[in-house]
Amino acid sequence: MKRSSSKSKECTFNAEDGYVRMFLRGRPVTMHIPDQQRESYSLDHKVALPDRKLKLQWVYGYRGRDCRSNLYLLPTGEIVYFNASVVVLYNTEEQQQRHYLGHNDDVKCLTVHPDMVTIATGQVAGNSKDGKLLAPHVRVWDSVSLNTLHVIGMGVFDRAVTCVAFSKSNGGTFLCAVDDSNDHILSVWNWQKEKQLADVKCSNDSVLGAVFHPMDANLIVTCGKSHINFWTMEGNTLTKRQGLFEKHEKPKYVLCVAFAENGDAITGDSSGNIYIWAKGGNRISQVVSGAHEGGIFSVCVLKDGTMVSGGGKDRRVVLWDHDYRKQAEMEVGELYGPVRALAEGKPGELFVGTTKNAIIRAAFPDTLTPIVQGHTDELWGLDIHPTMEQFVTCSQDRQVHLWDTNSHQPLWSKTIEDPGRSAGFHPSGAVMAVGTMSGRWLVLDTDTRDLVSMHTDGNEIISNVKYCPDGNFLAVASHDNFVYIYAVTENGRKYSRVGKCTGHSSFVTHLDWSVDSQYLVTNSGDYEILFWEASSGKHVTNMDTMRNLEWATSTCTLSFNTFGIWPDGADGTDINAVCRSHDGSLLASADDFGKVHVFSFPSSQPRAQSHEYGGHSSHVTNVAFLHDNSHLISTGGKDTSILQWVVA
Repeated sequence: MKRSSSKSKECTFNAEDGYVRMFLRGRPVTMHIPDQQRESYSLDHKVALPDRKLKLQWVYGYRGRDCRSNLYLLPTGEIVYFNASVVVLYNTEEQQQRHYLGHNDDVKCLTVHPDMVTIATGQVAGNSKDGKLLAPHVRVWDSVSLNTLHVIGMGVFDRAVTCVAFSKSNGGTFLCAVDDSNDHILSVWNWQKEKQLADVKCSNDSVLGAVFHPMDANLIVTCGKSHINFWTMEGNTLTKRQGLFEKHEKPKYVLCVAFAENGDAITGDSSGNIYIWAKGGNRISQVVSGAHEGGIFSVCVLKDGTMVSGGGKDRRVVLWDHDYRKQAEMEVGELYGPVRALAEGKPGELFVGTTKNAIIRAAFPDTLTPIVQGHTDELWGLDIHPTMEQFVTCSQDRQVHLWDTNSHQPLWSKTIEDPGRSAGFHPSGAVMAVGTMSGRWLVLDTDTRDLVSMHTDGNEIISNVKYCPDGNFLAVASHDNFVYIYAVTENGRKYSRVGKCTGHSSFVTHLDWSVDSQYLVTNSGDYEILFWEASSGKHVTNMDTMRNLEWATSTCTLSFNTFGIWPDGADGTDINAVCRSHDGSLLASADDFGKVHVFSFPSSQPRAQSHEYGGHSSHVTNVAFLHDNSHLISTGGKDTSILQWVVA
């Protein structure tokens, strides 16, 4: 009998033996077709795009860990800040967010025009999936319509745009920017004409701030590592006068600069001193020494002319009168971290951004209410509550957060001993397992966050923890190439190891359970697909049973139902996670290029079509549908952000 087979660019279908074979980096990956589909299957069949789409609803977190001056209040009552490649406009009264999505990689700086409507944001250089470099640039946009007005500096900036500011005194005609090149080039633009007016090498050392003087559109102040410079623009030249510290202590870093009502410049530095520089001059006219213990990351002059400063090491927010005498102070809790940015809110109110990626609403003498919280280190762990509108995340920052998708706040947070990597709810929702980077995994009570149980398997990353549908087994997948199987009793409170799946020749990446809780399927770093008997951990090689099994979830990136998500010439690490909707109609994927894709499920034809969504930067690490399929949650790795999408 002649073997019938058809071939489609690197993908082959063997009808006789009932399998499809694709290649990832030259390695064959064989996927067995369920019996009922063998007759009708064709590689050439085209699957329609899904009829449902995603709309970004909420961005959890704020980028405070390494950015500054990135929090402002707009006249609309919204605060504006950024996380990953999204600029967020958050109305804290109405609990609503809008999003500017014009950027294609990490946003690093933000400024608001004197008209209080126009906003400029600068981004880093990114990578597109075809290996092209995405140029760093500044986008000028309208905060009411969210329309992009101008794109500035494409091909001019190097690495990233780290500082950006509008001029104040000439109606905001000029825009200055500093890039992250070795020379930290300071450039000035007529932004409406998209025309560069002047540029100059600013400093070999890092530049942390650049602002126009509020009364002189030709005067720019920059500060950073061991310097403050006053730049005068004449025609297309920028001339520098260095700030002179004279008899005063020269700080390691001048961290921030603001302006008093009379035009004096005010700086905060890494030694905790506030220096006042007389208007237009480069000499210190007044000193508030020891204003903070440790660095002063932000200084904000309020509408009434008084001033607030924010401390790093001491986490204090201090109010000063017109003569720089201390009036009041409050301390931000250690959980939220040092103060990074300050913005004036409604009268008597402040917004405080912190280096632990939180934003707090504050009022003297001691009201501090967190309104935005997020992770601060690489984020991979995500799972959805089986019946409630909640999800859990765990990150390498050692934080586990249980989130409420309606209030967008953590119901609780818990610090664990090791960096977190994976999470999974018991089907009852009563407990959750958390896998760490060290081989340790723990079980927490969902209501009380108490530690229920703790175990160690190997000493490598626990990439996956997943309970079977009936809740009687837990599979613990490790980078030591093994999957450890535990019998679970007492509604998730008692664990005893019953098996160990041995057979992968690389680290285990993903796993799914069969609907009847009898079998599991796993993927590994070298693109193997293996099947196992749950009760014993025995490797199953007979495909007659396996090919027809129904799987409770589809999180394996390599399977017959998901292989269509792989683009041509893909490296097997290009897609980090997939998830099927609970009604079995959609498949979401998380890729290495900052994108979330939505496909029709099953996706078992090569190079399936998808809707594509940006918002994350660099790698998206995980995706999961809420229990009722109303929303999708996605997590970013290095960007540490969590995005919540409406499925409609």
